Amino acid sequence: MIGHESDLSISENYRRFAHLEAAGHSRAYQELAEFVAEETTVLEFLGRLAPEKRQPNLLFAAARYILGEPANPDSLTRLIDERSAELVAIMSERRTQTNEAARCAILLPALAFIPGPLALIEVGAAAGLTLLVDFYNYDYHGHVLKGLDADAPVLTCQPMGPVPIPRRVPEVGWRAGLDLNPLDPSNPTDVEWLSCLIWPGEEGRAERLNAAAATARRHPVKIYRGDLLDDLAELAAKVPAGLTLVIYHTAVLAYVDEAKRCAFAALTRSLGAIWISNEAPGVVRDAAPSSPSRGFMLVRGGTELLAQSDPHGSWIEWLA
Repeated sequence: MIGHESDLSISENYRRFAHLEAAGHSRAYQELAEFVAEETTVLEFLGRLAPEKRQPNLLFAAARYILGEPANPDSLTRLIDERSAELVAIMSERRTQTNEAARCAILLPALAFIPGPLALIEVGAAAGLTLLVDFYNYDYHGHVLKGLDADAPVLTCQPMGPVPIPRRVPEVGWRAGLDLNPLDPSNPTDVEWLSCLIWPGEEGRAERLNAAAATARRHPVKIYRGDLLDDLAELAAKVPAGLTLVIYHTAVLAYVDEAKRCAFAALTRSLGAIWISNEAPGVVRDAAPSSPSRGFMLVRGGTELLAQSDPHGSWIEWLA
């Protein structure tokens, strides 16, 4: 797991979140993270938690879950002073599981040209919303692509560069997810948690979440409880013959240490899978961009850098 952090490194992590992640997306969370980075009371509270439970997204989502609205510096401080046990309980039980359906618009160009039919395994699948890549509808700046469900949301993505936008969605013959804490799109409490992970100021995400969850209820996907190393091979063994196995993930490997990332990469290759990762720069270390990135890195096979993209799927710049 992640190693021990000092209060200083917690502070640095929140400062980094404010300037590199929230900036330009959520002014409210940028300011809240800057506040946390300097506030001793909050830093001391975070320091008492396990290192993997100190993440800004987790703290802010848990606070919103309890408060019923996004926290601000005053309400977060009061919450820690008056209801810290309740906040600890939520943060201990829950995980950061953004499960933004719009990320499918980033994954689609990488998936659509793989010979099918495909067998999809998503690691860190949460409620399975990004396993429904063939059901959603897409709009790449006027290039409209219809999915298998006309009532599914339209995922709008700004393409830059020679993005290989397909003419049709890929054929998927089998799909499953793997997650330490699977979520159920038919469970209102789980959908509420996903809604709490949406940042204030990001228009359209709440409506898209509700539409994607409704799509998932119409097309249920099996999400298995398990670890990305311990249980992946057993799940891959369930794939029917004659399908091309694709293992993929978005914003997952950042939450495990370097040794586990390397072991995961070796495992996907040993399974004969096509591996698609969509992670922050440096997480998949053998596919570093030639210049500083503005977003996530879409990588095939751990080494082939395909594109950079908005972490929540609003734009993609093709580099391959």
